[in-house]
Amino acid sequence: MQKIQTVSLIGLGAIGASYGSKLNQLLGDQFRVIANQERIHRYRESRFTINGEEQPAFHYVTPETKVEPADLVIFATKNAELRNAMEEAQYHIGEDTIILSLLNGISSEEEIYEATNNKHILYSMCVGIDAVRNNTAIRYSSLGKICYGERDKSVSEDVLRVKELFDTAGVPCEISEDIWHTLWAKFMFNVGINQTSAVLKAPYDYFQNIPALHEWMESAMYEVVRISEHVGVHLTEEDVKQYRPILQKLSPDGQTSMLQDILAGRKTEVEYFAGKVCELGQKYNIPTPVNDQLYKIIHILEEMEKHKQSQPV
Repeated sequence: MQKIQTVSLIGLGAIGASYGSKLNQLLGDQFRVIANQERIHRYRESRFTINGEEQPAFHYVTPETKVEPADLVIFATKNAELRNAMEEAQYHIGEDTIILSLLNGISSEEEIYEATNNKHILYSMCVGIDAVRNNTAIRYSSLGKICYGERDKSVSEDVLRVKELFDTAGVPCEISEDIWHTLWAKFMFNVGINQTSAVLKAPYDYFQNIPALHEWMESAMYEVVRISEHVGVHLTEEDVKQYRPILQKLSPDGQTSMLQDILAGRKTEVEYFAGKVCELGQKYNIPTPVNDQLYKIIHILEEMEKHKQSQPV
């Protein structure tokens, strides 16, 4: 089995930088970060730190630079940035390149396949990581793990090659026995925790200690459970319960990615959470009142931020 020797990453947010730093330490210049000139200039002005420790410089490559295709390409952007990210990573993806998408939601792998026709896309997701990024400073109390696998549940050579790389680099990972079920379970959790935290601007501490808030979060999750029965995934109450101990282990002052977006005045991924739930609810005639309200409220918060930014200083 041939080892993975070259890796390209696009997306240096909290998750991309956290896992990327591990791969960077192992691979050096064979680990490439795809970024435009403006981002590269900004990153080089202030080197990344992880939990206060300065990291070795990343090897940056602009999208226009023609390179040999990588053995592995990792997407760690926001969903709204995926299409542009695929264009920027085009020189890094070859016929035999393995692709991992660490994006939230349940649609990115299909989008990548439609754009690239790549037959080495592994379905993947992150769980248990509570990383927060402030400029180039990353902090986390838990690195969580990357769960991944083949949609058909096989343990392919691609799966084993990635496992060997991650184990060597110290990236926590797990081969999922049913990655499609695992992805839907994480989607269910994100629908609950990301959106309710964003609306209330609540770090994990509040979910860990206020039962009413935890109950509201799970009410959004149970709407995903009901929808899953109609798409052949069949989530259950046990899937909801499995996330309770995971939530309790997260740093109390940690923040979901959507809360970080709200606080920073950025566009959220609500279209890929409540938006998707409401769309599927209408398709299968399943009421989604909690997600209907979350969808409206988060859009209002975004509009309020736009209005605030448009006001003269």
